[in-house]
This record gives sequence, C-alpha cells and structure tokens, in this order.
Amino acid sequence: MNDILTLLRPRFLSFKNSKGDGLTRIIVLGIIGVIFWGGLFAVSLRLLTYFQSIEELGNILAWKLLSMVLVIYFSLLVFSSILTALSKLYISKDLMLVHVMPVAGYKIFFARWIESAIDSSWTIIIFTLPVLISYGIIYKAGPFFYILIALVLLLLSLIASIISAVLVMVTVIIVPPGRMKSIFVFLGLLLFLLLYLAFRVIRPERLVDPEAFATFLSYLKIMETPSSPFLPSTWAFDAIQASLMSITGAMFLNLSLLLAGAGAMIFLSILIADAIYVKGVSKSQTARKTLRKPKPGKNPRVLAFLPRPVQAYVIKEIKTFFRDQTQWSQIFLILALIIIYIYNFKVLPLDRSPIKTIYLQNILAFLNMGLAAFVLTAVAGRFAYPAVSLEGESFWLVTSSPVKLKTFLWIKYFIYFIPLLLLTEVLIVVTNILLAVSPFLMWLSIITILFIAPAVVSLGIGLGAAYPDFNSENAAQAITSFGGLIFMMLAAVYITGIIVLEAGPVYRIFMAGVHKQSIPLTGWVWIAGSFLLAAAISILTMIYAMRFGEKHLADLTLARK
Repeated sequence: MNDILTLLRPRFLSFKNSKGDGLTRIIVLGIIGVIFWGGLFAVSLRLLTYFQSIEELGNILAWKLLSMVLVIYFSLLVFSSILTALSKLYISKDLMLVHVMPVAGYKIFFARWIESAIDSSWTIIIFTLPVLISYGIIYKAGPFFYILIALVLLLLSLIASIISAVLVMVTVIIVPPGRMKSIFVFLGLLLFLLLYLAFRVIRPERLVDPEAFATFLSYLKIMETPSSPFLPSTWAFDAIQASLMSITGAMFLNLSLLLAGAGAMIFLSILIADAIYVKGVSKSQTARKTLRKPKPGKNPRVLAFLPRPVQAYVIKEIKTFFRDQTQWSQIFLILALIIIYIYNFKVLPLDRSPIKTIYLQNILAFLNMGLAAFVLTAVAGRFAYPAVSLEGESFWLVTSSPVKLKTFLWIKYFIYFIPLLLLTEVLIVVTNILLAVSPFLMWLSIITILFIAPAVVSLGIGLGAAYPDFNSENAAQAITSFGGLIFMMLAAVYITGIIVLEAGPVYRIFMAGVHKQSIPLTGWVWIAGSFLLAAAISILTMIYAMRFGEKHLADLTLARK
C-alpha cells in the first residue's frame, strides 16, 4: 500500500502546489460550474415536479427517466475511461521512469488506474448529482439517500473504469507489436457499437408514443420493463428506487451487488495486470517502426495559389492528421453521432402528437439549429481546440519557420473549418428533410449554420492557441484543461445568444405565414435588425477569437525565448 501511495504522491502534490494562475483558473471554473450545476438542478426539479402532476403515469415516467440517466451515465463513463486508461497505462511520458522503480507491475497498474478513474469520472459525477438530488427532494428522501447516491455513483465509476482498464490491457496484448496505434481504430468501432446499443436499449421515443402499444396497460407494462439484471446500472437504479420507496432490504441487496461487483472486478484486474500489464508496456514501447524517408513529391495543384511555405505547412497538417490514427479514428465516433442524431428525428411520432404537425415540425426544425450547433461544438472541441497543443515540443519549429503565427493559426482554422461546416450542414439538411419543414426554415437553418460554424471553429482555434498545453499526451487531455472548458462554455453562450436573437423574428414570420397576415414595415425593420445583429456577432466572434489566440500565443513564444 505504501508503494501505491508513493506512486500517487506526485499527483497529490500537483494539486497542493496549485497557486497563482492555477488557483485563479480553479475559481473561475468553479463559478462557471456552479452556474451550470444550478441550471441542471432547476431543470431536473421542474421536470420531476411536472411528472408528479400526472396521475398514474407520473411515477413511471420518473423511474424511466432515472433508468435512462443511469444507463447514459454508465455508458459515458465507459467511453471516457477507455481513452483515459489507454493514455495513463501505455502512452504517458513518465512510464519508463516509473517502471524502472523497484515496484511490482500490478502496483503500478493500480496506482495508474486510480488516476485514470478520477480523471474520467469526476466531471460526469458532478453533473449527474443535481439530477439525483432533485429525486430526493421530490420524493422527500431522508439524509441517508444523499449518502447512498454518492456511494452508488462512486461504485458505478469504479466498475466502468476497471472494465475499461481490463479491456485496454487485453487489447494491447492481442494487437501485434507493430500495430499499436491500431488499438484506436478498434476502440473507435467499439465506442460506436456501445453508444448505439445503449441508446437503443433505452428507446426514448416510447416516452412520447403510447399509441404504439395495443392498450394503455401494455404501454405501462413496457414502460416499467427493467433493463438487464446483469448491468451495474440496473443495480444502481434498483438501489436508488428502493431507497426512495423506503424498501430497505432491496436497497441493501442492490448496494451489496454493486459493492461486490466492484470488489470482484478490481481483484480480477489486479490478477490480470500481474500477468500481462508489464508485457503490454514493453510491447507498446518497442513497437515503433523505423520510419522510411518520404519520397519528394510535387505539391497538389489545388494549393498552387498559396505561397510555397504555406503550401508546405498545409500539406504537413493534412499528412500529420491522417498518419495519426488517434485523430482520424475518431471519425467512427462522429459517424455514430450522425447516425443516432438523424435516427432520432426519423422515429419521432409527429403524426400522433396533440400539437398540429405543421407547428411541431417547424418548432423542432428551429431547435434543431441549436442542437446541430452543439454537436458542432463537441466535434470542434475534439479536433479544432487541441490543434495547437498537439504540436507538442516541436512547436519551436513553427516559431523558427518563415510562416507567421497568424498564418499558422489561419491554416489550422481552414483545415478544420471546411469539414466541420460540411458535417453540420449535412445534419441540418437531412434532419429538416425528415421533418418536412418549410422552405423558409430550411434556408434559414442553412444560412445560420453558415455563420455559426466559422465562429465556433475560430473559438476552438483561438482559445486553443491562447491556452496551449504542449505537454498534453492526447487531444482528450487538452480539451479537459482550463482553456478547453472555457471554450465549451463560451461556445454554449454564443450559440444560445444566436438562437435567442432569431427566435422572435422566426416566430413572427412563421405565424404571419400560417394566418396569411402581412408584416408591417416596423416589423420587417426589427426582423432585419435581429438577423443582422446575429450575423455581426458571428463575424466579430470569429475575428476577435483568432486575434486573441494570436496575441496570447505570440506572448507565450516571447516568454519562452
């Protein structure tokens, strides 16, 4: 145990020594986090209060929502834990230093796993707590309930992280030594399958489609059907539900299942680690192939209009991206997002809704702009924001090249802007076709995304340049930094502002068309002013974000010199 504490000591000291700018960042993130936490709590409380007002069906809807939350929580933990475990166990820069210490391999694994579990789960735990706390308030639970949910989330996190660690260890042993990076392709496919299966297991469209069943009683029966009894998320759900209903025996039984499952998995993982972990580390470190000298070739004609130094750097960026399987293999996850996103619109029972279809279609189409923009933010956070940080220690080559920092950042911008714009436009167009929206909303959505995409990508590149982490070992680590969280928050505020600015004019135009009314001149002036203001905010966001990143990156470069 002393050896494990010694291995964890550097991590503890890094938190203890957070002073000055680091402490300021923690305070800023804390304030922003409290605001979002409070908003999530308020929404959850309001939704559960509404459920309680529905006779017969209210409790069932609340339980189904709780089941969905826990399934999604467990799935997200597995997703984040896989990549974090791979980084901590096999890719970290200090691994060779740690493995020359006179410590058993399984102890090194255990210490690294603890770090991985903390890194991959703390954010998800914090933002799941307000949902569960709202259940305690609505159902008037006692003080023990709040201890229970903290314990349940902790055990679920341990189970998810240990499953991920074992999966990574076994995969590293199976994959041939010369193809270590192919693990990321495998994990990308696995993430796709897990995400799709988890989403289809909960089948959220059933919440709004009772007519899909023969009778109301069959609907209630389907809604009450539990998930698989072998899933840890089911044990967690049963424990929380039993606590809220004051069924002590069932609560302790399911809590014991979680505790026993976590203990058994940890014990099994230590046995596996003792047998194969050190071998896997050795394979991963000796699997580097000798790089062949690339043959000189001509630059593509499509780049002929650019100066030669810029051409060379653009080609370098494109080749680096496709050679790094940790980057392009994430395309599998993006494809999963696209398929699930589009499928959600396909299964919506719009024709059975009590709201007129024409209203519901156009309301969903307008909200769809915001949803697609948030998908864009998530993808930009994974690719655009870490673009500068991934230069690593070789960034000094950029500063000594004939390419200016401004040009360097704009090259990064356009490389990610074009594919991300196409991705978001495809989402908008396809979902709007499925919704059969009016031509006005179709063109409005396309044009709005045409302004939102460059602003969001510029926020990613600009803030990534202002807060670079050249010591980050992967893109996931960069986006979880201070700058990454600021990017996500600012992008959310910007998108919300644009949607709010357009909401009033769109409603006015839509209702005038439905009732066949004319809009007075003052109305058109207000509508044009709102759209122009949204466009101006988008353009200013793009320009200022890039300038902000350039200035801070230049200051950092001068400080390093």
